Amino acid sequence: MPLVSMRQLLDEAAKGGYGVGAFNVNNMEQIQAIMEAARETESPVIVQASRGARSYSQDRFLYHLMLAATELYPEIPTVLHLDHGNSPETCKSAIDLGFTSVMMDGSLLADGKTPSSYEYNVDATRQVVAAAHAKGVTVEAEIGCLGGIEDGHGAGGSGMEHLTDPAQAAQFVGDTKCDALAIAIGTSHGAYKFTRKPDGEVLKMDVLIQIHKLLPTTHLVMHGSSSVPKDLQDIINKYGGSLKPTWGVPVEEIQIGIKNGVRKINVDTDNRLAMTGAIRKVLMETPEKFDPRDYMKPAREAMKKVVAQRMVQFGQAGHAKEIIPIPMAEMAEMYKKA
Repeated sequence: MPLVSMRQLLDEAAKGGYGVGAFNVNNMEQIQAIMEAARETESPVIVQASRGARSYSQDRFLYHLMLAATELYPEIPTVLHLDHGNSPETCKSAIDLGFTSVMMDGSLLADGKTPSSYEYNVDATRQVVAAAHAKGVTVEAEIGCLGGIEDGHGAGGSGMEHLTDPAQAAQFVGDTKCDALAIAIGTSHGAYKFTRKPDGEVLKMDVLIQIHKLLPTTHLVMHGSSSVPKDLQDIINKYGGSLKPTWGVPVEEIQIGIKNGVRKINVDTDNRLAMTGAIRKVLMETPEKFDPRDYMKPAREAMKKVVAQRMVQFGQAGHAKEIIPIPMAEMAEMYKKA
């Protein structure tokens, strides 16, 4: 099965009332972990790469690893998505490479750090929508700013400084015609999201629900949605790590989001924790080992376990076989007619 449009996957998820996990990758083992989890759970999947990942792995390596994934797992509908594109040029480079979905994060200026104006965001997003839809590529946009910094991208802070305004979100979708909208409801990038289990004071699910009421047919996206499980933190600290106590987004809150229009859920930190814990365990328990395969195999398996669990929790498990891929050229025609 070729790489497919994210719009198609999210449309199917909306019909079925489930969410689709979007998992970040930097290397072969992470891609393998995600695809094995997708096969095990019979799930469609979004594989995403940030600018940092594209630089680390080099674009052509990453793209051909994804082509290999579609060859080895032909039954899995798979999207290759650009996470947090910082400019129209970055997004266009991903489109030209063969990504089937891109995110134009115009909530920040091109430096990836400074909050932008509404007008800047609309202009940048419109440019990307025009270029992407001409090739059938999906566009995710963002209104409001997440907290934290990841791969050098982010406004920093706690996530409460730049919450999404529901009315502005509705206007933004109308002004840009984006396919999916990432919203800021108090979540942050990275592991240190909350200093206690989040409640309505710091995780604004009420804002999400208001946005869904105004935009009932728009696919909403939750960023910074790793749950940061304590057991994964404990493994790292048991084997020489020094993580401070932290809390992520509880799965039950994500499930509330899914019932209120969330169709794409970004998960990265949980997978990093799982892999790091597994690697530390091998190196601490068997310090004589030096073959990278000795620690990358259990790291890959640990990540696969987390991804499979999230696929079940988000409701995407079992839905891969229902999706008949629409060619990208046909998606482009659909956008043209719309």
